[in-house]
Amino acid sequence: MTSSLHRRTVVADTHNDLLMAVSARPPERWAAFFRERWLPQLQEGGVRLQVLPVFIDDPYRPEGALRRTLRMIECAHVIAEANADRVRLCTDAAGIDAALDDGLIALVLAMESMPGLDASVELIPTMHRLGVRIASIAHWGRTPLADGSGEDATGSGLTSHGVAALREMERLGIVFDVSHLGASGVAHVLELATRPVMATHSSARALRDHHRNLTDDQLRAVAATGGVVCVNFFAGFLTERASEVTLDHLLDHIEHIAAVAGIDHVGLGPDFVREVLADVTPPCEETIHGFDPGAAIPGLDGPAGLPMVTEGLLARGLPEKDVQKIIGANVHRFLTDQLG
Repeated sequence: MTSSLHRRTVVADTHNDLLMAVSARPPERWAAFFRERWLPQLQEGGVRLQVLPVFIDDPYRPEGALRRTLRMIECAHVIAEANADRVRLCTDAAGIDAALDDGLIALVLAMESMPGLDASVELIPTMHRLGVRIASIAHWGRTPLADGSGEDATGSGLTSHGVAALREMERLGIVFDVSHLGASGVAHVLELATRPVMATHSSARALRDHHRNLTDDQLRAVAATGGVVCVNFFAGFLTERASEVTLDHLLDHIEHIAAVAGIDHVGLGPDFVREVLADVTPPCEETIHGFDPGAAIPGLDGPAGLPMVTEGLLARGLPEKDVQKIIGANVHRFLTDQLG
């Protein structure tokens, strides 16, 4: 029953940093490495709709950020072109649905914090031409567009460039992602936004008081725009005792967000980082932002474990239709609505 439900649902993951790992290889290995290491995991997990964020790590900022951004975007295109029998890079609703109808995994490009652009809002249309359809404007720290959640104490909203970026994204049809944005910045976006926004990988602050999570008021406000909040699986954002994280912690966050924002406004944004960080992070970096990057829900440290979420939600007595919404139907509907 569970396997059948999972397999007949468009399972959507709105945040997997696999491009970091793939693009770290020589370009001639990109397509094959994806097919060998990541495609089997996506297939085993039943993923049908995968958002691929472009995230630029600190060593490349600021000088190499734009070059690195372009390298990762090119990597995504190479992956799709060389694995056209399994995946397709999609830029609109028709493309997503056509890929799904053809039995392929629909890939959607995103940008995380836009470090390669800085205040050059005029380059956002360039990113749109290259296929980017979702974007955030901050990470943990300060950018020329806004402050990330790690700078909440500043109480700052979007800069003038940040406001211009929001307007340009709305004009182009790029979905605005509030994950990582500071609390005042989230409030500013929600005040100005004329289109639905989403959180690609954020959990519930009521259950784990961490600045990377969203408060109940923020959850309701994102939902009020017509948006979706996609739950982050990262252990440190689910419980204070990350080394003791369990599937129940994740399910608690999913159910809480569904109860507060509404069942039509919750999805999955796993942020699977264990394998990615093992590939790209020097061994001497034992923690990332104070967290052990190896801490993960047992059996759920990569996309292959996603059926566990379906099983866990059904075991808690959620109706099948609600489980389908959570594991992908909401995100599928949202993206096809927004990408037109």
